[in-house]
Parts: sequence; structure tokens; C-alpha cells
Amino acid sequence: MKNLVAIPVYNEQKHVASVIERVAEHAQCILAIDDGSTDYTPMLLAMQPVDVIRNRENRGYGTALRMAFRWAQMYHYDWVITMDCDDQHEPESLPDFFRAIQQDDADVINGSRYICPELCGDPPPPDRRKINQTITGWVNRGLGYDITDAFCGFRAYRVSALDKLDLDEDGYAIPLQQWVQFAAHGLRVKEVPIKLIYNDPNRTFGGVLDDAEQRLAHYREVFESELAKHTEFGEGVLDKLMQEQAKA
Repeated sequence: MKNLVAIPVYNEQKHVASVIERVAEHAQCILAIDDGSTDYTPMLLAMQPVDVIRNRENRGYGTALRMAFRWAQMYHYDWVITMDCDDQHEPESLPDFFRAIQQDDADVINGSRYICPELCGDPPPPDRRKINQTITGWVNRGLGYDITDAFCGFRAYRVSALDKLDLDEDGYAIPLQQWVQFAAHGLRVKEVPIKLIYNDPNRTFGGVLDDAEQRLAHYREVFESELAKHTEFGEGVLDKLMQEQAKA
């Protein structure tokens, strides 16, 4: 089984060397997608035993993920595991993903920070937890999944399944587009527990997305837009979900 660990990176000079060093204890094939870093990240990456894609300017988290997927497809990997570089995804969880991959009963293996109470370390910022709960509800009731963490970036993808997806979201809303397409193409999803870590609750999304209401509105817009492309889910799915949540 040929596996790739792909790490989107943007201005992570504080963490990048230690994260990659720890990842290298568990994985041989590592790709860093440097999304236009303006600090010492490019210099530090040059000293690491990893492949690097570097964007001249910041193009967004969704773009970085899509570049990782294309790399995995081009070099014929079986699975690609994505994780963040801010020290909030523990490389020590990689063996759990590898074991789940070996079971060969899923196309997407989603890291969950909430499925195992014993691993709930740091409390998440309330607005982030509320938004995650809202979107997880949309995914479960609207798309027929049974997951606990819709917005975790620590995730493994079967590369052959990525061929079915048509992703074009550039920013942080790409999970909304992914979940709809996972369901539309009948991809099997299961979760593995990971530790909940928030070592910097003040990290920002940038621009209007720093406002929780505007961030949720943006996510809803992307979700609705993607649902509209897949008539098998019917019309007004999200409106029904919103009404259900209002009554709850």
C-alpha cells in the first residue's frame, strides 16, 4: 500500500520542522504544500526530507488540498492523508489511520476530535464548536452520514475515489463541497478518534471569516450551491435542516 502524507503549510516557522520530524517517524512519503509563506517556512522546508510544492502567493486552504490530491493521483498513491501543520494534529495518530486503511472498508477516513471523550483535551472556542456541530448536523441529516466531526482536516482519502470528485473551492469551505460529493458518489466514510488540541484559540481565518456569523453564512452558501448541483438530494434540503435545528 503506497501512502502519502500531505501537509498544507502557511507561515508555520514555529511548528513546521518539529511536525515534519514527527511525521517522518511514521511515514516515508511526505508532501508539504507551502501556500505562499512569507516567514522562514520556505527555508525550513528546504532542510527537510520532503517533497515541496510552493505557491508564490497565498491561494487558500482548498487550493492546497486540491494540489495535494493531484500530486497523489499523478504519482499513483493508494491513499493520501492530509493533516495541518499548526501542531493541532498529532503525527502520533498516523498509525491509527494506517490501521484503518488496512481494513479496506472505507473510501474516506475522517479524524474525529469528538468521538472519544477520553481524547477531548483542550476545549474548542465556543463559536468553532457550534459551527462544527451545525455543519455536522447538515451532513448527517441531509446526506445520510453518521459522523461526529465534519470539519477536521486530519483525514485519509482513497486516491481512486478522488477521481470521482470535482472540487473547485479555494478556501476553508472546501469540506462542505467534499461532503456533498462524497454522498453523491456513494463514498464510504468512517471515523478514527484523534486528540482535541487547540494550542492557539486566537488563530484567525482572515477577513470576514473571522466573524462567526459571516463564516457560517459563507459555509451555508457553499453547501447550498453544491447541493443544487446534485438533484438526487432534492430541493430545499438545507432549509428543512435549518427548520429542524430551530425547533430542537
